[in-house]
Amino acid sequence: MGIGLRELLIILLIALVLFGAKKLRNVGSDLGAAVRGFKKAVNDGDEEQTKQINDLTGQDADFKERDQAARTESKSSV
Repeated sequence: MGIGLRELLIILLIALVLFGAKKLRNVGSDLGAAVRGFKKAVNDGDEEQTKQINDLTGQDADFKERDQAARTESKSSV
Protein backbone atom coordinates (compact mmCIF):
# COMPACT_ATOMS: atom_id res chain seq x y z
CA MET A 1 0.00 0.00 0.00
CA GLY A 2 1.72 3.28 0.94
CA ILE A 3 1.12 6.88 0.04
CA GLY A 4 0.23 7.60 -3.56
CA LEU A 5 0.85 10.79 -5.49
CA ARG A 6 -2.68 12.09 -4.87
CA GLU A 7 -2.38 11.64 -1.08
CA LEU A 8 1.07 13.26 -1.04
CA LEU A 9 -0.23 16.31 -2.92
CA ILE A 10 -3.14 16.65 -0.49
CA ILE A 11 -0.77 16.50 2.50
CA LEU A 12 1.52 19.12 0.92
CA LEU A 13 -1.46 21.39 0.16
CA ILE A 14 -2.69 21.15 3.76
CA ALA A 15 0.82 21.89 5.06
CA LEU A 16 1.05 24.90 2.74
CA VAL A 17 -2.27 26.25 4.00
CA LEU A 18 -1.37 25.69 7.67
CA PHE A 19 2.18 27.02 7.64
CA GLY A 20 2.39 29.29 4.62
CA ALA A 21 5.03 29.22 1.89
CA LYS A 22 7.74 31.11 3.80
CA LYS A 23 7.41 29.08 7.00
CA LEU A 24 7.22 25.84 5.02
CA ARG A 25 10.49 26.73 3.24
CA ASN A 26 12.19 27.31 6.61
CA VAL A 27 10.84 24.04 7.98
CA GLY A 28 12.10 22.22 4.88
CA SER A 29 15.59 23.66 5.15
CA ASP A 30 15.73 22.87 8.88
CA LEU A 31 14.58 19.33 8.20
CA GLY A 32 17.20 18.94 5.47
CA ALA A 33 19.94 20.17 7.83
CA ALA A 34 18.78 17.70 10.48
CA VAL A 35 18.88 14.80 8.00
CA ARG A 36 22.39 15.80 6.84
CA GLY A 37 23.55 15.99 10.46
CA PHE A 38 22.07 12.57 11.18
CA LYS A 39 23.76 11.01 8.14
CA LYS A 40 27.09 12.58 9.14
CA ALA A 41 26.76 11.22 12.67
CA VAL A 42 25.97 7.73 11.36
CA ASN A 43 28.97 7.82 8.99
CA ASP A 44 31.24 9.06 11.78
CA GLY A 45 29.97 6.25 14.02
CA ASP A 46 30.64 3.67 11.31
CA GLU A 47 34.16 5.01 10.79
CA GLU A 48 34.84 4.95 14.54
CA GLN A 49 33.52 1.40 14.80
CA THR A 50 35.70 0.28 11.90
CA LYS A 51 38.72 1.97 13.47
CA GLN A 52 38.10 0.26 16.81
CA ILE A 53 37.68 -3.13 15.14
CA ASN A 54 40.92 -2.64 13.23
CA ASP A 55 42.67 -1.61 16.44
CA LEU A 56 41.38 -4.69 18.23
CA THR A 57 42.32 -7.07 15.46
CA GLY A 58 45.75 -5.46 15.27
CA GLN A 59 46.23 -5.96 19.01
CA ASP A 60 45.07 -9.55 18.72
CA ALA A 61 47.56 -10.16 15.91
CA ASP A 62 50.33 -8.62 18.03
CA PHE A 63 49.31 -10.83 20.95
CA LYS A 64 49.44 -13.93 18.73
CA GLU A 65 52.90 -13.00 17.49
CA ARG A 66 54.18 -12.51 21.06
CA ASP A 67 52.58 -15.80 22.11
CA GLN A 68 54.26 -17.66 19.23
CA ALA A 69 57.61 -16.00 20.02
CA ALA A 70 57.31 -17.00 23.69
CA ARG A 71 56.52 -20.59 22.74
CA THR A 72 59.48 -20.70 20.36
CA GLU A 73 61.79 -19.34 23.09
CA SER A 74 60.51 -21.85 25.63
CA LYS A 75 61.05 -24.74 23.19
CA SER A 76 64.57 -23.60 22.31
CA SER A 77 65.57 -23.20 25.98
CA VAL A 78 64.44 -26.77 26.86
